[in-house]
Amino acid sequence: MNNHTLCCDRTAMSDYLYQYPPLIEGRWLKRYKRFFVDVELASGEVITAHCPNTGPMTGVSTVGSPVYVSKSDNPNRKLAYTLEMIEVYDNQPTWVGVNTGMPNQITRQALLQKLIPELGEYDDIRLEVPYGQDKKSRIDFLLTGAAQPIYVEVKNTTWAQSDLVLFPDTVTTRGQKHLQELMALLPAAKPVMLYFINRADCPYFAPGDSADPAYGKLFREAIDRGVQILPCRFEVSPVGVCYLGLAELKL
Repeated sequence: MNNHTLCCDRTAMSDYLYQYPPLIEGRWLKRYKRFFVDVELASGEVITAHCPNTGPMTGVSTVGSPVYVSKSDNPNRKLAYTLEMIEVYDNQPTWVGVNTGMPNQITRQALLQKLIPELGEYDDIRLEVPYGQDKKSRIDFLLTGAAQPIYVEVKNTTWAQSDLVLFPDTVTTRGQKHLQELMALLPAAKPVMLYFINRADCPYFAPGDSADPAYGKLFREAIDRGVQILPCRFEVSPVGVCYLGLAELKL
């Protein structure tokens, strides 16, 4: 079904921030009700998998595309299978991670290993810390131990146009709110918006102005105000995920 060489096949296992359990190969058939994807397995069996990505998945949901799913042995799950990645052919055959439960988990490993030097120094990592004026929001990561606390919000990013990856791919009032809340942290803290680029074929990053002009405007305002933007590139394969460094920002 798919003869594409694993994109990380030259990487030592120790270089993976996350290693997948044994995955099952299949082919994308259709998506419905946002959370359901029908997949034809290599065996010919058609199964319904849980789709963790509730967004439009612009450009990465083509009928017939190769996919990999994981299977849970939890008997209480309604759907045993979870969609993990899709192969696209925008620039070259590339695996795109679509399980939105993974970016924060993988980012935490990158933070523990201090693989992102642009963040600066920190000693402690806290998750899901309440913040904001009403304390009703939760920051993905709070890094402490330096002169200023570092607040890190993570956004999963998969939409590409040629070699440029963009966020968002639809209107996101929640994303707009996060930018506003990060700006409100200045100057007492160091706010960071980390874009988790869940594919290896895009060396450039930009705001998705055509999808959400208001977000693009806030994005540029955030940069002018001092919010740090980190478009972090990750390489995905059926073996695991590794960190590639930063994409170049295009405005």
